Parts: sequence; C-alpha cells; structure tokens
Amino acid sequence: MIVRTMNPFCQLLRARGSKPPVGTWIVSASPLVAEAVGHVGFDWGVLDMEHAPLDLMTLVHLLQAVGNTKMVPVVRLPWNDAVMVKRVLDAGAETLLFPFIQTPEEAARAVAATRYPPEGVRGLSAMGRASRYGTVPDYYRAANRAVGVIVQLETPQAIAQLERIAAVPGVDALFVGPADLSGAMGHVGQLTHPAVMALMGDAAQRARAVGKPIGSVGSTPEVVTRYRAAGYDFLAVASDLALLMRGATAAAQALRQGDGAPQVHTLAEGTQT
Repeated sequence: MIVRTMNPFCQLLRARGSKPPVGTWIVSASPLVAEAVGHVGFDWGVLDMEHAPLDLMTLVHLLQAVGNTKMVPVVRLPWNDAVMVKRVLDAGAETLLFPFIQTPEEAARAVAATRYPPEGVRGLSAMGRASRYGTVPDYYRAANRAVGVIVQLETPQAIAQLERIAAVPGVDALFVGPADLSGAMGHVGQLTHPAVMALMGDAAQRARAVGKPIGSVGSTPEVVTRYRAAGYDFLAVASDLALLMRGATAAAQALRQGDGAPQVHTLAEGTQT
C-alpha cells in the first residue's frame, strides 16, 4: 500500500477528460470477486458496508485484493459515524462515500471525522494499516490531504440543499442515489420515473454550475448512458452480484429452453478442471 499526498479518486476525476470514470459496486464481500472485478477494467469500485455483509476485517482483505488491480476503491460507510470513519480510515481506506447526507451540517461532520486535528476530530493511531503500521513518519501531516470525501444525496430535501452541501470545505464530490431518491419521491423501485430523472438532471446541472463533480449508479449500461447524457461526471453500473446473477440466469434459461448448445471452452474462457 502506498501512502499518498493526493487522493487517487480525486486524481481520477481530474483526469477524466470527456469520458466519465466508470465503476461498479462490490456487494459480495468477497476478496476474490473484488480482485477479479478489479481486473476487468473498471476505473473505480465501491466496497459497500451499508447494504453488504462487510465487516472491518473483511474490508481489509478487500482493500488488499483491489490493491492488486488498477480499480480505485471507494468505501461506502454504513452511516455518518465518526467511530466507524476512524476505523475504516485506519484500515487503509482513502476515499469514503457517506450515505444519506441531508444538510451542510451533516456534510461538515462527515468531513471532520476524516481529518486529524486541528482540521477535524479523527483519533490518532500509531499502528494503523493506513500509516503502514507506523513506518511513515510524516503520515499525520499528509493524511488530511490524501482522504477523499463523497457525500450521497438521496432525497429531494438533500438535493434542495445541493449548493450549500457542495460548498462545505472538504467535500470532494456529490453522489445521487437513485434508488432511495425514487422511494423518497413516492416512486419506489421506479428509478427511471420521469420525475426522478428530471430531478437527477437538475442536480447534475446545478452541481456543474458550482464546479462540484457529481456521480450516480445505474442498473444497466443503457441507464448509465442516460445519466451520462444528463451531465454526471462519474458513474457506476450495477454490482458484482447483479452482473453475476444476470449471467447465471441467462445461461440457465438458455439451457432450459434448449437454446444453449454445449460448447467447449479453454481455461482462459472460464472453465475449471
């Protein structure tokens, strides 16, 4: 693990050019799956602690696995909790995604939890993985600059305060969660409902007006393409388990319907002996 003076996700955003960085969600809590997905070619991936069975030790294993790939890890916390933030950062996470940020005050509290004093309230540890177990003497001075903070806006009330939340020092990017947003708008499960899409488009344009990167996640490449056209700066598609289930379901259905004739594959194509 390399101790950096600049956050790798922020570097990714700065280097994006005309093509938004594309990522995915890791919800399997499997280091092997995370590592495999990291080799596919995604620019970034969310290691999800909010809706996946991911504990702290497993998070360390996922960070180690993804560290063998070019995919930049983003850790989504289960909540805006300073104790959890401290432990996740000590485990070696560099970019954090905070769920359900509703106000500028909540965003400021999130940032403060990621910063050592006097800029914040993060507790100091001499033996964390983040500091390479205490072998980096300047870690405390460089750490605040190396941490990335993304805040998730998941309700119309949060999006109404987009400009104020974006202006909080230390907030590097915004993220709109379409699933919870659709539910909060009374369209549960209708992530591409016209009203949801309209509000998401409005959020993208307002974020661009204040110069703050904004991202989202779509279930399919087609949906992600619509978000890109709306002005989103970084995007994710589906998740490791969703992609696995789609492939497995399609294969099972094809074989049951007699449409999938048995084929011979090489080991490189995915068979095992």
